[in-house]
Amino acid sequence: MKTIDLIVLVAYLIIVVGLGIWLAKRSKTTEGFMAAGSALPGWAVGLSIFGTFVSSISFLANPGKAFDDNWNPFVFGLSLPLAAWIATRYFVPFFRKTGEVSAYTHLEARFGPWARVYAVICYLLTQMGRVGTILYLVALALAPLTGWSVFTIIIVTGVLVTVYTLIGGIEAVIWTDVVQSVVLTLGIFLCLGVIFTGMPEGVGQVFSIAAEADKFSLGSFGASLSAPTFWVILIFGLFINLQNFGIDQSYVQRYATARSEAAAKKSVWLGALLYVPISALLFLIGTGLFAFYQAQPELLPETIGKGDKVFPHFIATELPVGITGILIAAVLAAAMSSVDSSLNGSATLTWCDLVKRFSKTEPGEATGMKVLHGATIAFGIIGTGAALAMTRVQSALDAWWKISSIFSGGILGLFLLGLIVKRAGNVAAATAVTIGVLVIFWMSAAWVPVAFRPALHGNLTIVVGTLTIFLVGLIVSRFAKRQRA
Repeated sequence: MKTIDLIVLVAYLIIVVGLGIWLAKRSKTTEGFMAAGSALPGWAVGLSIFGTFVSSISFLANPGKAFDDNWNPFVFGLSLPLAAWIATRYFVPFFRKTGEVSAYTHLEARFGPWARVYAVICYLLTQMGRVGTILYLVALALAPLTGWSVFTIIIVTGVLVTVYTLIGGIEAVIWTDVVQSVVLTLGIFLCLGVIFTGMPEGVGQVFSIAAEADKFSLGSFGASLSAPTFWVILIFGLFINLQNFGIDQSYVQRYATARSEAAAKKSVWLGALLYVPISALLFLIGTGLFAFYQAQPELLPETIGKGDKVFPHFIATELPVGITGILIAAVLAAAMSSVDSSLNGSATLTWCDLVKRFSKTEPGEATGMKVLHGATIAFGIIGTGAALAMTRVQSALDAWWKISSIFSGGILGLFLLGLIVKRAGNVAAATAVTIGVLVIFWMSAAWVPVAFRPALHGNLTIVVGTLTIFLVGLIVSRFAKRQRA
C-alpha cells in the first residue's frame, strides 16, 4: 500500500472511531445506548438503513456474482419498494405505537414468553452468521492490499468495529453509518470510472462484451422452483426484506431512534430507494470487471479462480494512488455499517428480552450498562469467530443467503400470524412454529438424502417456513374455535 493510500485509510479509521468516542457521552444510559433518546432525523436514520443494506456482502459479493454469472441476484433488490410500502403502511406504525426498543416484546404479549425467546434466538444466530460473512469478505478484499493474512484482518476489523459500537451505542452506529454511506457510494463511482476509462476501446466495449456473454440476464422467467429463476429470487427477496423491516432488530430499533413516526417512515423509504440503484451499480462493477479482463486477460492471474477475489485484485492492481485508499475505506465502510448495527441490536435484545425480562428483581441502570457492554464484546468475539469459519466457503453471497434462510426460523410467519390472525392463540402459534421449524430443517439439513428433500431451490426455505407457520397457525386457530363452539 502506498503512503497516500495508507494516510487516507488511517484518516478514515480515526474519523469513524473518533465519532464513536465523541458520542460516548450520549450513551451513558441504557435508553441512550439503545434508542439515542428518539431524537434522530429521518434522513440520518435512512442513510443508516441504506448502509446496513450495502454491507460488504453487497459491496464485494454482488460484483463477484455478476463477474461469475449474471445479474440474477439483482432481482433481490427489486422487491424492496413493495417491502418498504408494506413496512411504512403497517410495520412502522405498529412498532412506534408499542414504544418498545425490542422487536420481540409484543410476541410475548401475543403468544407468551416462549415466542419472544424463540425470535430472539433466531435473530442472534442470523446476525452472527451475517457478521461472519461481512468480516470475511472485507478481509478477502484487504489481504492483497496490505499483505496481511485474512485471519489477521478479520481479527483487527472485528476489534475496531466492536470498540466504537461499544463506546458510542446506537447513536454512534447511525452517525458513523452516515459517513460510511457517503464513502462507499463515492468508492463505487470512482471504481466504475477507472473500469470504463481502462477499456482499450472505450466504454462501449464493456457493454458489447457483456451483452455477448449474456451478463445482463436477470435469470430465467420459467416456472421452475428448483432453480434461481427471476421469480424465485423476487419472492425470496420480498420475504427477506419483509423480515428485515418487520422483525429484524437492526431495522426495528432504528424506528425507535427516529424523532417521529413520519421520520421513521421517511428513513425506510430513503434506505430502500437508495439501495436499488446502488445495487445496480455494484452489479455493473462486476460486469465491467468481466469485460475489463476479457479485453485484457493478461491482467488477471489464473490463481484468482472465483468472483469474490476479482474485485479485490482490481483494487490492488489497477486503481491509481489515492483512489486505492478511498476504495479500501469504502470496503471497510460497507463492513462496519452492518456489523455495528448487528452488535448493538444483539446487545439490546440480550438486555431487554433475556436479562431484564427474566431477572427475579428489577435490575438497575448500572447492571443494564454492564450487560449491554459485555454483550457487545461477546457478540463481537462470536461474529469474528464466525468470519474465520467462512474462509472455507465457495461463494460468500450464496452462503449468507442459505444461513439467513435457515436461522431466520420462519419468525416472519409468527409475526404475521400474530398481526393478522387475531384469534390465533398460544397453542396455535406453538404448533405452527414446531411444524415450521421441522419443515425448515427438512429443506436445509445436509444429512437428509437428496431424494427425500423437496424439489425447491434453497432460497425458498424462508418462504416455505414463513407460509407453513402462518397457514398452520391459521388452520389450528380455526379448528380450536370450532371445538370451543
